[in-house]
Amino acid sequence: MGNSPHIALIHILDDDSLLNIFYIYRPAIFDGDKDYDARIGGGAEWDRERWWYKLAQVCRRWRILILESPSYLSLCLVCTYGTPVADMLAHSPPLPLVIDFFRGYRDVTAEDEEGIILALEQRHRVRHVRLQMPILKMQKLIMAVDEEYPMLEYLVMEPPNDDKSSALMLPETLQAPHLRHLMLVDFVLPIRSRLLTTAVSLVTLALYMESPSVYFQPNALLYWLSFMPQLETLVISFVFHVPNRDVERQPMQTPILTHVTPPNLRCFEFHGVSTYLEAVLCRITTPRLETLCIRFFNQITVSIPSLVQFVNTTENIGFDGVIFQFYREKVYAGMFSRAEPQVFPLHIKIPCWHLDWQVSSVAQIFNSLNQISSTVEHLTFRHEVHSLSSEEHNEVDRSEWRKLLRSFSNVKTLQVDDGLVNELSHSLRLDDGDLPLDLLPELQEITYSGSGDLDQNAGRPVTLVRPNSRSLTPLSRSSSPRLLESPHAIPAGSSKAGNDLDS
Repeated sequence: MGNSPHIALIHILDDDSLLNIFYIYRPAIFDGDKDYDARIGGGAEWDRERWWYKLAQVCRRWRILILESPSYLSLCLVCTYGTPVADMLAHSPPLPLVIDFFRGYRDVTAEDEEGIILALEQRHRVRHVRLQMPILKMQKLIMAVDEEYPMLEYLVMEPPNDDKSSALMLPETLQAPHLRHLMLVDFVLPIRSRLLTTAVSLVTLALYMESPSVYFQPNALLYWLSFMPQLETLVISFVFHVPNRDVERQPMQTPILTHVTPPNLRCFEFHGVSTYLEAVLCRITTPRLETLCIRFFNQITVSIPSLVQFVNTTENIGFDGVIFQFYREKVYAGMFSRAEPQVFPLHIKIPCWHLDWQVSSVAQIFNSLNQISSTVEHLTFRHEVHSLSSEEHNEVDRSEWRKLLRSFSNVKTLQVDDGLVNELSHSLRLDDGDLPLDLLPELQEITYSGSGDLDQNAGRPVTLVRPNSRSLTPLSRSSSPRLLESPHAIPAGSSKAGNDLDS
């Protein structure tokens, strides 16, 4: 017995120590979700808020200790699928309520609907609400969401992807002064919505528009932002084409704002047409912005002078490298710093098919961004080949490659996927094999990367020579940061995940 380890029973701990253990044991409901995109949709199931239920049943001492510390332990009652809400409200302490019905594959029963309405009627207790259900059922529940919810912090509402029967609208009387996270999908938002104009504590705002009937003007967005001094993350997504005339049209009742400065905005995602983005960027200043993620709608021409000015005047968006990643149905351009190669402060996606169209699209955009792309020193081209059909791999016009490369006059290193080496080198060379003088004048090194054999996949590499100068470093094997599929995409936790602008 003298060699046996000393065993300490948890019951000998004093109340303060035990309470501290309970505090550490709490699951991280929101910020603990590792996936940024999932957090936009509220993360995984909120029934994790039930973490204290079993602990309270261990013994009378634990139950009293837990129930006497509801604020310190952030205790909540959870209303979700199958919860007997009436019994829970009648026999439980008056703790804050969490309402979570966000698994689209599960049916919401009549009993569930009654329970949700009962919970929503407890306006001074509702802390988090997340609903995903057919529009007809959602409309019935929305009628119960009115007036003020003083404790509400999270509100996430969306219909299933396959239900487009009508647009939804929250009651104009709804307000939540302590709201911190708001995500709405296909909701009509009145310009003077109390929910948006009283949300002074809002940290995350994500609005997804899938029907033209829910469209709002850029000036409406700026008006709402003027009431949100704490906002850190903004996501605006239109998955339908907005004509230029609609962007420029100014409804008579819309307040006209000349400029807005969200002082704490750190991440801005925009999905839609360039004219809408331009109308916003020319009238907004974001001194703390760290990430700008853009997904342009499928459009032939893109004009972005305000984007150039915006990036130039945003201190935290700096980069010295660009990586282009060509996929089957889209092309990504991620701007990064060699000091942090996996962080993309500026990220642009264009949904389009075929390599020739993709190159032409990014050439047009970066030709417009010449003022900021001229400082780039490291350039990478990657190509994810899904099919070898001639239709999907149309030969790119040499002039389009050159138009793109002329935007990068200060590039010193060029890295190319082995699948693009042959095509890119063909586009770069003059008939005599030399590199044109006006293309990449500061280029010092070209490398390739990939899993295949260069000689088999890309043809025999050629050392490019600039007239009257030393030859460039021959192609050699290397590696570089790979752009993630979508570092700031639509929430993986919602049905919006994977919903592409090109679909």
